[in-house]
Amino acid sequence: MTTISQHELAAALATNTPPAERLQRALDLVGPHLLVDRCFLYVRDPSQGRGRIAFVWRKNATVPDPRHDWQNDTGDLPQEDPLFRAALAARPSVYVEDVTQAGPDVLNQDFERRTFGHRALVHAHITEQQQLWGILQPCVFGAPRPWTPADREYIEAAIPLLLPVIQDYIRSLSKV
Repeated sequence: MTTISQHELAAALATNTPPAERLQRALDLVGPHLLVDRCFLYVRDPSQGRGRIAFVWRKNATVPDPRHDWQNDTGDLPQEDPLFRAALAARPSVYVEDVTQAGPDVLNQDFERRTFGHRALVHAHITEQQQLWGILQPCVFGAPRPWTPADREYIEAAIPLLLPVIQDYIRSLSKV
């Protein structure tokens, strides 16, 4: 099933539609495949040090929508959020099975509770040449979630598929 889903994701990202449509379609595939409550994509312009949560898939309307406008992300955010600091440093993606059990070297529990409210998450870093272009974040609320080897394989395969489309999306914004 993972292979079919990866092919479907690759096909959705390779269409000739605008990058924003391709990225939303990708989340519409990733969220249900991983059986999560929400999956969002933080997109980033590394040359500007700015990013935003621009794309979201939610299991239903009761799940909070975290989308926000562009923000500078190299000031206070990395100081407050170890996960974001790891992403900026182009470290490997982080799989958190239970936010309440993760240590301060992994995440800031208070920040996660205030900002996102999830219980388990993946902080999948989309990087190229040590530059952060995006973060794919599937998550669940209310209970811990073990991330299986199949989940990890799927997410790690999605990252290189998302990268060029995020880059196209950022370039398309500079033409506006």
